[in-house]
Amino acid sequence: MKRNLSNIDRIARVVLAAIFAYLYFGGIVTGTLGIVLLVLGAIFLLTAVIAFCPLYAPFKFSTYK
Repeated sequence: MKRNLSNIDRIARVVLAAIFAYLYFGGIVTGTLGIVLLVLGAIFLLTAVIAFCPLYAPFKFSTYK
């Protein structure tokens, strides 16, 4: 896998994942929407850690210089 996420993109994903986790575990968002946000947060965190977004690849999009 070739890196396609810049550091700013990675930081934004980690921040969003943290916000989603806070909303879910804080009881602010519950039910199906809460679970969806939690899964999205996990995906954002995973892609930030590996610095690769599989959705960017088919479009040959990269924020990494």
